[in-house]
Amino acid sequence: MGPMSKGPSIVVLMSAALLAACASEAPPPATATATATATADARLPRATDHWAPFAEARTRLLVRVCRPESDAPARLVVINHGSPASSAQRPSVAPPACSREAVKWFVDRGFVVALPIRRGYGQTGGPWAEDYGPCTNANFGLAGLESARDIAAALGYLRGLDYIAPSKAIVVGQSAGGWATLAAASRDPADVGLYVNFAGGRGGWAYGQPHSNCSPLHLPRDAGVYGQTARAPTLWVYTANDTFFNPDLVRQMHAAFRQAGGQAEIHQLPAWGRDGHGFFFGDGASRIWGPIVERFLASSAARLN
Repeated sequence: MGPMSKGPSIVVLMSAALLAACASEAPPPATATATATATADARLPRATDHWAPFAEARTRLLVRVCRPESDAPARLVVINHGSPASSAQRPSVAPPACSREAVKWFVDRGFVVALPIRRGYGQTGGPWAEDYGPCTNANFGLAGLESARDIAAALGYLRGLDYIAPSKAIVVGQSAGGWATLAAASRDPADVGLYVNFAGGRGGWAYGQPHSNCSPLHLPRDAGVYGQTARAPTLWVYTANDTFFNPDLVRQMHAAFRQAGGQAEIHQLPAWGRDGHGFFFGDGASRIWGPIVERFLASSAARLN
């Protein structure tokens, strides 16, 4: 198993974005019907935790759902977490609170936000499905496609909730979750209209060193493979001081994705904080990325019908 991206959202700095989480009940027996249980969040009471069935191995995915005040069915946004620096930290991954700024930005605009925990992380548990092999010969494409299977399972379950509108969903992710978002786009599901990738990639902080990647040429290679089959518009947002994926590598990934046929609008923003990798979940950051996302959603509104 190769070194993992120390990413947040998936993130990662997940210790900042996801490890500081709301508590939720222990998972039900694998044979039980998936249920929703209320969670406490004084600032946003419409928060529930669900257990979404996964197709194999009697696995269930923990999914936190954050709802706006209206009872009318609303469009779904799925936000995907990153991967912690160490395998020992995976059991501690938990969904962020519905009151977190990045989550609340979407909820305040009338979206229902879902925050699934993928296989091998947190209370979802089970075997880790995203192993990309040795650092010197990493298969990031396969790892992302495994993540995309979890996203698809969560979407399938969420579609059965009466407060989710039948319109196309939006998939968002950060770090390993951003890479998972691109992988999900490559599957081109009919029920997703747009994808937003914040600081997406895998293999950053190779051997515990910032600005170092496992198999760096493989990220553009595998991004190109995703671009061959991705048909919906994607938005890519990165910062100049991301210690996981430097601007040159990001440009190579983006170029490969587009040259293969993918639609990708990119924003490479100035440095943010000490490490821009955690930009999406950062305090006050939505004042910067929010207008970018709003313009992207408006310009691609036809894809969401």
